[in-house]
Amino acid sequence: MRIGLLNALDWMGVESFQGCGNVSGWSIDSRTVEPWDVFFALHGSNHDGHDYLDQVKERGGIAIVDREVRTDFPCFSVDDTLRAMQRLARQARRYWGGKVVGVTGSAGKTSTKDICAHFLSTCFPTGKTVGNFNNHVGLPLSILRLPDTARVAVLELGMNHAGEIRDLATIADPDVAVITNVGHAHIEFFKDIHGIALAKRELVEALPAGGVAVLNADDWRVASFARVHRGRTITYGIDETADYRATNLEQTSHGSKFACNGVDFEVPLQGRHSALNVLAGIACAAAFGLHPLDLVEAARTIPVAHMRGERSEHKGVTILNDAYNANPDAMRAMLDVLAETPARNRIAVLGEMLELGSQSEALHEIVGAYAAKKKIDKLIGIRGDARVMVEAAAKAGMPPDATLFFNDPVDAGTALGSIVAPGDAVLFKGSRGVRVERALETFLEAGG
Repeated sequence: MRIGLLNALDWMGVESFQGCGNVSGWSIDSRTVEPWDVFFALHGSNHDGHDYLDQVKERGGIAIVDREVRTDFPCFSVDDTLRAMQRLARQARRYWGGKVVGVTGSAGKTSTKDICAHFLSTCFPTGKTVGNFNNHVGLPLSILRLPDTARVAVLELGMNHAGEIRDLATIADPDVAVITNVGHAHIEFFKDIHGIALAKRELVEALPAGGVAVLNADDWRVASFARVHRGRTITYGIDETADYRATNLEQTSHGSKFACNGVDFEVPLQGRHSALNVLAGIACAAAFGLHPLDLVEAARTIPVAHMRGERSEHKGVTILNDAYNANPDAMRAMLDVLAETPARNRIAVLGEMLELGSQSEALHEIVGAYAAKKKIDKLIGIRGDARVMVEAAAKAGMPPDATLFFNDPVDAGTALGSIVAPGDAVLFKGSRGVRVERALETFLEAGG
């Protein structure tokens, strides 16, 4: 988004300034700064942006700082660089004036965000959150980086504490709220799952009276959010009656197919959870006046994000790469996909699930028992409480010699190479901090 420098400085609360022209871009990383980009010198846990002002100067940027510095290039002081960036994004969103779709949920929000943007882009110039820039830093950047031509923005809102989505919604000012589900992700920071539900509900509460809530009817907690919204609600689901409901859901070798309100869809995504994400996109598009028939072709070309349900073949082995992140609900969803995948043996390589607090062991036990229930042939756990998951699988009936545990994903990938064979299917999934993808990389580099 191009903004006049004078406007930007005024919106950030810079008291005195001189300057003209338009800002070209926005950055918090000095290595990405281009001429006339604004660089926010943020304070991080490991780095302080003020230490990189020389690089910003060399690259022709403009700096926003909140401590005294000696510089001979455009550098403007604010009370707090993060708050200034947030104030700027809030004003920029209103100056831009387009429609905003906010997406949140315990699982599937990034995929749902991408699907909503993909569908809406068939009729409107659409911008979106890149990757999962969804927190107090990423959301403002996502707004500032919207294309000037965009008339709709699909923004992901994440949280791990109560009140965070409310604060983000104040910046994003959403017209449509899409809620995927309420699960145990980030429960470390909440008393119970009810607290997580209330935190997710903050997005619906932020809608204006003329806004639209798009809610998952299959999740009773999400469905109940309609009670706090004054305006229109659109529901989607598979098991429950909904405005946009999938029927005859089938897995195919390259994705899924189902009918929605009498319209047949084929998508390059597998699993019931993926079908729900697509339904959320269909319902979101309906808020903008699009009919399911308008989306059939777009559904066939939904992009599959890296490490988010990617399916590939390697020397006769089917690989399901969903290693980007994990929580108990998402783990079970992908175990369902693995169980439905035709294979000689089905092997799950599962990393520890983080941010589960005092419930971590119990939730890992549930996933391990679920793997055994789904008749997964072999389970490899990686790091920490994944050991509890592996032990629970053995207790639930998985043969002891079919369960392995490693502290390092590289070791897990090496071991996998000795037990996998053509005709097998392997799922890779775990929390981001575990880096389960390293197990996959090791397996591939060793030649499978």
